[in-house]
Amino acid sequence: MVSTSKIKSIDFYRKIPRDLTEASLSGAGLSILAALAMVFLFGMELSDYLSTTTSTSVVVDRSRDGDYLRIDFNLSFPALSCEFASVDVSDVLGTHRFNLTKTVRKYPIDPRLQRIGLEEFHAGSVPTIKSHGDEETGEDIFEHLGEGAAELDKKTFDVYSQQFNVLVVNFYAPWCPWSNKLKPAWEKAAKIIAERYNPEMDGRILLAKVDCTVNMDLCRSHHIQGYPSIRIFRKGNDVRGDEHGQHDHESYYGDRDTESLVAFMVELVPPAVVDGKFQLEDKSSTNGTANAALKRPAPKAGGCRIEGFVRVKKVPGELMISAHSGAHSFDAANMNMTHYVGFFSFGRKTSWRSVHWANDMLPELDTNVDRLTGNIFTSEHENITVCSSIYANISFCLLFDLKPSI
Repeated sequence: MVSTSKIKSIDFYRKIPRDLTEASLSGAGLSILAALAMVFLFGMELSDYLSTTTSTSVVVDRSRDGDYLRIDFNLSFPALSCEFASVDVSDVLGTHRFNLTKTVRKYPIDPRLQRIGLEEFHAGSVPTIKSHGDEETGEDIFEHLGEGAAELDKKTFDVYSQQFNVLVVNFYAPWCPWSNKLKPAWEKAAKIIAERYNPEMDGRILLAKVDCTVNMDLCRSHHIQGYPSIRIFRKGNDVRGDEHGQHDHESYYGDRDTESLVAFMVELVPPAVVDGKFQLEDKSSTNGTANAALKRPAPKAGGCRIEGFVRVKKVPGELMISAHSGAHSFDAANMNMTHYVGFFSFGRKTSWRSVHWANDMLPELDTNVDRLTGNIFTSEHENITVCSSIYANISFCLLFDLKPSI
């Protein structure tokens, strides 16, 4: 009975004192101050959470690549000729490397990005052009020339290319300074060759010219992108009937003064045929071996696929694909640097199994793997820049640039 009475005397639901339940002015003030303090602290924490902070740290690179990073790429430019496509590398440390060819390959492609033939485009070691025309003497050279190079359009071009064994054409633009420097020497050389090999009687060689600002379709069909471009056409060597305009001819990269042009043209002239027999000519004044180094195969298509790899230092820098030449001008308004990315990767190649395993474990990584592969970048301006990150704090930009040479 004693234990029962003690349990009944315990009150598990005690009443709250009256002074704690009655409202008062001081209590209201304390409640308001407490609410304001909580709102202030919440705002401070939220602001700190949303703010971005930058921290710098030095980390020892323990990767197996050493001081250099390998960049593999496969890029297709449907409207950039392999003749002028240049792969350049530069970085913030002052490194500048131009027209890399040792680990880079170029293949002509058609507008559908299909390769033209199986052979790689070899521009070779192009000689440095020392003379871009005759020296000015202060007199009007044209008054002594008479008839010079024949002016061609699409109709006359087709006729003359089938009529003459060798047709050498200067594709020029009147606004181009290099074209204007070449013009007097080209006209004079054309007259000398015409006097030596009469076009009407001989028919073995003719020097002509095409104004690409007037005959844009003709120049485009022969993939002319830099001015002036001197092309050598031989009868029967042009590939006909192809909707993408494939052509098989050569480009001239030698000096552009009258003497050099005439010597080169004489070497091109085939032997004359009299009564079914070849007539030998004395060309001892010319150097056939040297002249052979002045010409290179012209691109068979207007597009170019550039693939290979480069090694760059692990610092911010640029990998630049540019239209570049030290002796040609480019019309920036008509250049099109639109390109398709076959693949573009940094560092050692990772197996697909490892990539899929990483994507399964960390799905958020899927958006950061091969972000450029399969994308098409349309050229709307003169320059296109694509930046990608290497690791966490190093950036390397792929810049597609047009470098007019004037």
